[in-house]
Amino acid sequence: MSIQIQQVPSPCYVLDEQLLRNNLALIKSVKERAGVDIILAFKAFSMWSAFPIVREYIPYSTASSIHEARLAFEEMGSLAHTYSPAYTEKEFSTILKYSSHVTFNSFTQFERFLPMVKSFERKVSLGIRINPEFSEVETDLYNPCAPGSRMGVIADQMPDELPKEIEGIHFHTLCESNSYNLEKTLEAIEQKFAKYLKQVKWLNMGGGHLMTRKGYDIDHLVNLLIKFKEKWNLELILEPGSAFAWETGVLVSSVVDIVENHGIKTAILDASFTAHMPDCLEMPYKPRVRGAHQEPVAGKPTYRLGGNSCLSGDFMGFWSWDEPLKVGDKIVFEDMIHYTIVKTTMFNGVPHPALAIWNDQKGLNIVREYGYEDYKGRMS
Repeated sequence: MSIQIQQVPSPCYVLDEQLLRNNLALIKSVKERAGVDIILAFKAFSMWSAFPIVREYIPYSTASSIHEARLAFEEMGSLAHTYSPAYTEKEFSTILKYSSHVTFNSFTQFERFLPMVKSFERKVSLGIRINPEFSEVETDLYNPCAPGSRMGVIADQMPDELPKEIEGIHFHTLCESNSYNLEKTLEAIEQKFAKYLKQVKWLNMGGGHLMTRKGYDIDHLVNLLIKFKEKWNLELILEPGSAFAWETGVLVSSVVDIVENHGIKTAILDASFTAHMPDCLEMPYKPRVRGAHQEPVAGKPTYRLGGNSCLSGDFMGFWSWDEPLKVGDKIVFEDMIHYTIVKTTMFNGVPHPALAIWNDQKGLNIVREYGYEDYKGRMS
């Protein structure tokens, strides 16, 4: 049974619980078969009302900020594996409170905060992020190894011996990538950082492992991880985000007006690309729309879709439908849970979509609605 769209208010993000469970079951199977740790990255999926479901399969998470670390502790019920490009004195004591592992982006940060770690009441495992200067991510916005990247330490800047307090190495080179991309990255790391792999206890392979995408070679991933783990005698950690929520839900919106300019028809929605689907414009990519032809079809009603903000570029297009659109029609954007709800804004004061979870037995549960006070509360 799938989400009953007619029951969903507009606009609204809807997470399908069964689809989430399907992804979680696959991720858990990879974890167990390969003997590695796979943890949830909040930067892609932090809908904490769904964390009780996640915890049935995966109990740990990774954080990239002080607030994500606190969310891990309070809502996942566990300490976070934390990495940030830079920590501050103001926040670091709180970071330690909510973290089991802390990875530094530079040795200057490590040296700056090591005294605080040593004086902390319990042990926190420390790591350093490396930059292998190799990535097959084509979009620079999402490429952490692009020339001049601020992410991680390149091989030329590494010391001969790691400080004894460094127990782990972290890298992140992938974005919605496959196991063969990972294999090439590991080859690059072995070429440049082999001696450091012998000096640490754990290796965090970051995110971007899109193992729940159709066609992903799970067996290759499992075998790759097993061989690498045995070769270097390391605890391996993967922290995908998109993989958890990939293809698990939709954004439901509605047509509120249709305008035409020089033969171009635009259906204006009660949702916004820039405010509610920012990756469409940033990546960029054209989202799939349920019931529409993904590309224009000659002779069929064809429209751009426009957001309800005042940004001139808040639109995408074109899609075709078998019948003309009309005001009130539901427009359903597929795969709008990962890297979407975490990046929304209240730009222009446009109403923010509600959040809901669909359960095949219980139906629709609206877990959060937003109003004026939410918008006003972000200002002063």
